[in-house]
Amino acid sequence: MENKEIRKQILNKIIAYEKIIICRHVRPDGDCMGSTIGLREILRISFPDKKIYSIGYQTAEYLSFLSLEDEKLPEEEYKDALVIVVDTANSDRIDNPYYKSGKEIIKIDHHIRVEDFGTINYVDEDMPATACIITELYEENRDILQMNQKAAQALYVGIATDTGRFRYRGVSAKVLRLSAILLDYDLDLEKIYANLYLKDIASLKLQGDVFRKFKSTPNGVLYVYVTNKMQKKYNISPEDAAALVNSLDSVKDSLIWIIFVEQKDKTIRVRIRSRFVAIDKLANKYRGGGHANASGAVVYNGREIKQLVKDADEVLEKFKASEEGWL
Repeated sequence: MENKEIRKQILNKIIAYEKIIICRHVRPDGDCMGSTIGLREILRISFPDKKIYSIGYQTAEYLSFLSLEDEKLPEEEYKDALVIVVDTANSDRIDNPYYKSGKEIIKIDHHIRVEDFGTINYVDEDMPATACIITELYEENRDILQMNQKAAQALYVGIATDTGRFRYRGVSAKVLRLSAILLDYDLDLEKIYANLYLKDIASLKLQGDVFRKFKSTPNGVLYVYVTNKMQKKYNISPEDAAALVNSLDSVKDSLIWIIFVEQKDKTIRVRIRSRFVAIDKLANKYRGGGHANASGAVVYNGREIKQLVKDADEVLEKFKASEEGWL
């Protein structure tokens, strides 16, 4: 089925329902929150008589400048609602225990297709951000949908963060044209990037420890383990610690870099990033997933850390042996 036809089906469902609940994945990032808030604001201004909610349980403090999500609803409120799940490849990552109680479910995503859990499943792997998909839905239905600055800012943040500020592969002329539509709403880019990327002193001090403590495998996988003790030393949250993964992104010949962040419950969150080489299948082996060059996973002990690093080194070894011109 053509993507345009699926988008038309999605719009028809939105028009048909009086109550719409938007959900997203756990440990929200910029595209996750940008898509959620952006879609919510578009629908609220377009259909002022409908009940439109965005509901998640975990939060990301650094994205709070976009807008707050709505208060949690009891399960019975879902039974007559259309549930739209954005930016989430598989159902076990949905940050809402009641999403299945919706009358119908629509999945809108751009990750590699893993699971079709919706009544309608719209997955466009060619888009570098789900926020691009939401913007395209608006752009081709301007006769029905309306945009405001709050929605435009949220969607721009979604696109900018998932493309590394428009530096990653997947940034096409189409993506830039969609972004330009959002910029027409007088966005303050300096303020947006200040909210996203300025660090406090404690984060910089922890970053210093990351630079001192990171290790390298024989083939150039860089990795570092941030313990609870390190986080407590600088009074840094696990989310802020995980955000330091790209501190290691500019080392020559090192195409994969990984940060392991111990959580308060002793599980270990893994953020994996790469340049040129795909690492999503590696993340899939360790209870995770994501994009070809930006994925996440979860491990439970030192043995699994060692095995993941070993597997990453093998992935990089094979890549360097088979590819030419990667730098």
